[in-house]
Amino acid sequence: MALSSPRRSALSDQVIAQLRNQITSGEWPVGSRIPTEPELVEQLGVARNTVREAVRALAHNGLLDIRQGSGTYVVATSELAGVMHRRFADADPRHVAEVRSTLESSAARLAAVRRTERDLQQLDALLARREEAWESGDAERFVAADATFHLAVVAASHNEVLGELYADLGHLLRAWLRDDVGGELRPEHHMDHARLVEAIRAGDAETAGAEAAGYPFTCRGPGPERSRD
Repeated sequence: MALSSPRRSALSDQVIAQLRNQITSGEWPVGSRIPTEPELVEQLGVARNTVREAVRALAHNGLLDIRQGSGTYVVATSELAGVMHRRFADADPRHVAEVRSTLESSAARLAAVRRTERDLQQLDALLARREEAWESGDAERFVAADATFHLAVVAASHNEVLGELYADLGHLLRAWLRDDVGGELRPEHHMDHARLVEAIRAGDAETAGAEAAGYPFTCRGPGPERSRD
């Protein structure tokens, strides 16, 4: 007789949906520790076993990471992002750079053709925020601002599939950039993205694509193995 998986209870499915919504809505951002099991039991009004099953299901899908003695942390905002995080966390940085170059170059070319005035205003604002973050000397703040800027460039392409794919890769790319930047921002590592914004504003797809394609391969260190935004 063929084995069949037992059906998960409707209550457990509801708890999973509620916890997933906390993650996808940004209420529990990537990197944050979620409430403890007793706290979730109290907040949700369900049994401990139901909460435990829901948390384990989301951990299995790659959204949560259960760390013994520390707590449970959000590591991805979707199942696809979770799969990518597990699969590519230890990928060769050069291969990550090649993927970034391909995606961001394509997005920049499309953005130069499809961008709206609102897109340009957003890019101008995020570019200024990126520069402010650099001037602050706060590496984590810069990583966040840089990632947000590049996400906005992809959004300006108005390609929903490309945008979703890039967003799902976002945590992995941010972790890679964080590792590459290190704890200290140095003047020689600064990359000016103003030319990219101006190319998009001018509708110059070729220049925009070339600018975006080159950023991921800019070396921050003496070795050929390291590259950064």
